[in-house]
Amino acid sequence: MLSEVGMLGCRPVDTPMDPNVKLVGDQGALLDDPKQYRKLVGKLNYLTVTRSDISFAVCVVTQFLDAPRTSHWDAVIRIFKYLKSASEKGLLYQNHGHTNIEGYSDADWTGSASDRKSTKGYCVFLVVI
Repeated sequence: MLSEVGMLGCRPVDTPMDPNVKLVGDQGALLDDPKQYRKLVGKLNYLTVTRSDISFAVCVVTQFLDAPRTSHWDAVIRIFKYLKSASEKGLLYQNHGHTNIEGYSDADWTGSASDRKSTKGYCVFLVVI
């Protein structure tokens, strides 16, 4: 994925999101080509199946698919920079014969200051017995 977006030579970062940046819907100029943004976010969303460390950051940038702006694009680029620094991380699913599935969810009702929308999350664990 890094080669596809031309970021093989990028400087890596330690976290998928900048903790000092709060993304909102009207921050920055609108992107000229929102299709590229949507394509990259879609690829990142698919990657969260094995890379749960980027799940929250991908969830945040997914909220702006309808009208992505330059600040949102910068957040997507930061996720890719993080992936470069953490390429060895990820989940490996193996068949051990006996597993239990446990699921958990949480929600922050109307927690977004900009649009009062809820943030939801879930995780599913495969527990080997």
